[in-house]
Amino acid sequence: MACRISELVLDCVDPERLAVFWAGVLGYVEVGREPDGGIELGPPGTGFGGPQPTLILSPSSDPRPAKLPLHLDVNPTDRDQDAELERLLALGARPADVGQTGEENWHVLQDPEGNVFCLLHARISPVGPGTV
Repeated sequence: MACRISELVLDCVDPERLAVFWAGVLGYVEVGREPDGGIELGPPGTGFGGPQPTLILSPSSDPRPAKLPLHLDVNPTDRDQDAELERLLALGARPADVGQTGEENWHVLQDPEGNVFCLLHARISPVGPGTV
């Protein structure tokens, strides 16, 4: 037996604002709301338990933005890295400096609340309903 990542939880000040951002980045939709104001996003038509983990934006008055021990990496699926970078910046991402040399083939970015994530170079296939 093994475990599988089913959800990623991101503490944030404004779940509504980050839901718009991350839904746009990942192509996710709202799949649920928590009683505490948290918002769960997931792939359209699958949601929790599907082939991809859902993202829960959990309200917190003390989130720790910037470089955390764990961060998200995203890859473009339908365009090259440069075009995807432009799209993410238009959604509200900002470049982040965490000590990279400039020789990396990925971009370090921040979401609108300062949470760091990376846009990787490789273009990967999208995951659709029924895909494992």
